[in-house]
Formats: sequence, C-alpha cells, structure tokens
Amino acid sequence: MADTLDPANVAAVFKAYDVRGTVPDQLDDAFARATGRAFVEVVGARTVVVGHDMRPSSPSMAAAFAEGATAAGADVVQIGLASTDQLYFASGHLGVPGAMFTASHNPAQYNGIKLCRAHAQPVGMESGLGEVRDLVGSGAPAAAPPDGPTGSVTEQDVLAAYAEHLLSLAPVRGRRLKVVVDAGNGMAGHTAPAVFQRLGPGQVELVPMYFELDGTFPHHEANPIEPENLRDLQATVLETGADVGLAFDGDADRCFLVDEEGRNVSPSTLTALIAARELAKEPGATIIHNLITSRAVPELVAELGGTPVRTRVGHSFIKATMAETDAVFGGEHSGHFYFRDFWRADSGMLAALHALAALAEVDVPLSRLLAPYERYPVSGELNSTVGDQAAVLAHLEAAYAGREGVATDHLDGLTVSHADWTFNVRPSNTEPLLRLNAEGKDEPTMAAVRDEVLAMIRQEG
Repeated sequence: MADTLDPANVAAVFKAYDVRGTVPDQLDDAFARATGRAFVEVVGARTVVVGHDMRPSSPSMAAAFAEGATAAGADVVQIGLASTDQLYFASGHLGVPGAMFTASHNPAQYNGIKLCRAHAQPVGMESGLGEVRDLVGSGAPAAAPPDGPTGSVTEQDVLAAYAEHLLSLAPVRGRRLKVVVDAGNGMAGHTAPAVFQRLGPGQVELVPMYFELDGTFPHHEANPIEPENLRDLQATVLETGADVGLAFDGDADRCFLVDEEGRNVSPSTLTALIAARELAKEPGATIIHNLITSRAVPELVAELGGTPVRTRVGHSFIKATMAETDAVFGGEHSGHFYFRDFWRADSGMLAALHALAALAEVDVPLSRLLAPYERYPVSGELNSTVGDQAAVLAHLEAAYAGREGVATDHLDGLTVSHADWTFNVRPSNTEPLLRLNAEGKDEPTMAAVRDEVLAMIRQEG
C-alpha cells in the first residue's frame, strides 16, 4: 500500500463494527498510523490504550497506530499481547479509549482493529467509526505533520489485574475439575494460564491444547462456531475423561463448550445457564438475548422472574440495549457473552468461568447440569449464497405469512414464528449471503422447517 491511502480501499475495510482486511494489500503500518491519528481526533482522546494479538503483522501495526495517536497529541498505553476482552478490561480499568489489533477468527492473511471509547463503550459505524473512516479516507491524517505537542508511549502489563477481576466476578469453588482448553494458537493461550493459575490449589487440572501463539493457525482455524474446528477438542475431552472442554476464537472474546460426552454445547444453552446464575444474584434483573438465540432463553428468564429483552444480532445493539435497560447480562448465539460488571463488554473467559463455577458446585456431569436449559433442537447457522437478498426474503414471507398460527417480524431480516417452530433468515452485512437459523419443538419438526426453508432460499437464490 502506498503512503497515500486509497479511499476505495479505506471504505472497503471499515465494516459495521470494526476494521477488517488483508495484509499488506488492504492494511499496513501507514493505514494504522492514519487510523490512530483519526481516532484520537474523532473521540477527543487524551490517552489511548492499545493491545494486539499474535498475528505477525499486529505488533508493527499497533506501534504505527501509537505513532499516529501520539502525533495527534494523545498519550498511549501499550499493553502488548492481549485478548480482546483484556483490551476491554484495560479500557474500563483505566477509563480511556482503546484499540485492539486483531482479525478475531479470520484466516492468517487478515488483520483488523476493534475500537472502543472509554470504559469499553462500543464504536460502530453510527457511533464514531464512520467519522474515523471518512477522516482516514480523506488522506488528512496520513499527510498532516504534528501541529502541536506530541504524546508519549508507555508500557503497562494488565494481565494479572485482568485475571483477578474476572475471578472476582465468577469465583470457581467446589469439586476439582479436569478442563481441556483449545486456544487454537490464539490469545487464549496467553490469558488462560494467567486465569487458571489463580484458581485455588487443585481446583482445576488444565489440559492445554494449541497454547503456542501462532497467527498462522497451524492446527485449525480459530473459529469454534464451525464444528470441524472443535473435533480435536472433542476427541481430547473423551480421551482424557475431562469434565468439560473450552474452545476460544483467535482473539478469545468468544467461548464454546464441549460436554463430557464430547457433544458441542449450544451458545444458547450457555446463555441460559449464565442468565440463571445472574438472576440468582439479582432477582428480577433484565437479560438480553438476540433474535437467533433459542426461545428457551426468554422462557427460562421469565420463569425465573427476570425480564427477557430481544435485540438484533450484533454487539453494538446488545451493548446499547444493555445500557438502556440496565441489563445484568446479554448473550448471543454466536458465542459472545456480555456482562454489566465487565463494562457491558463481551468476555469469552468470563463466560467460561461461569460455566466452571456452576459445574464445580454440583456433583453431576455437565450434560446433566445443562439438560434443563436445552429445550429445543436447533439447526445451527446455515449460509446460502443468493443474488437478490430482498427478493428471497419477500418470497419467504409470502410463502409463510398466510399459514395458520404464523407470525412474522422484521427486527433483523425475517423471523417467522409458530407455536411448534421458529426460523430467522437475515442477510450478511458483508457478503451476498442469507443466514438461516431454525428451531423446533423436537428434532423432526426442526429438520422439516429447516429443510423446507433452505430449499426455498436456494431455489429462489
């Protein structure tokens, strides 16, 4: 990439919630430097905290971002290697805006930037990211020389404080557990040892998998929402007789569970479990769930005396609704879990600790602990490439709207609900895809609605 940034490329890499692109053709140090300066100017930051993941390009881009930020007059606190939730902790703990260099679960050729305001408040396209994009695209930050006092760069290690804060929110006490953790060569290999070594003596026997930090992902993609990336973890849980398996994505802000039988646990089930724990601490509290989460979640929340609130998919919607309702917890079916006591930010490690704490308190296996929270079979997310998303959605609505007992809504794409089943079809923000999630009262019902809707999508698409 040349020193003069291509406006079309800048527009392409700024997504709805973050920056994401390939290195070095879309993202490089010059881009990071310009973004650092623009970010400081847009949010009016006097200090910015910066962290980065284990990808080969991340350290130099984080340093370049710091150069841009200091040129704009802000001081920079570099925390070095970090998970995304560790960066959110630093932003909340220090009370300053933050920048995390990561491409999360994307393949090795990608990198990106996740930005937040002070106290981990989200920065999305409607809350500042669009302004940063426009300023970077104008070329002004890249070309402008320092026109005032420049800031300083200091280093600060927040890993221990991060681990202690998480354990204060979800202490693990009770029976000894054998826990397999698949870090996928991502940042959980950095944070998990710091967290687990602070548990009580003998509380957890840790079986580490792929803890070596390696942004080329030599074993499997660090994307645990894809079942094939959980196979090594499932096998190791069964081979070692472990109580539970934990899988994290590349920047460790998402967590997925495998039970003692090697079964993948739905994120909706973990959402329901954590919701029950939070409601036990704060009866009557509000719990957020997105619209593709299992209907078991709002049912259970209501049964426990809480208030379930449904939102669109996406962290900015979850966090905004949490702030509006003072919700104590929010869960997404994608494996993101948000906590009011963690600045309403998402933390895969904190979700994992809640699961371990609940399991350690009872003398039953994980599958039995979770059984009350697993009410309905779900399809998982199924993607279809389509040419005209709006036309396919209109066809689906016309096909279902007249059926007896059917209700539809458009909170995010198209949701069609019946007493015995429900499905949501929503368009991707970045690709010509429609994403289907279906659920039924039993496996045959779910499979029937899944297959019928999928056939319609692919015939029309």
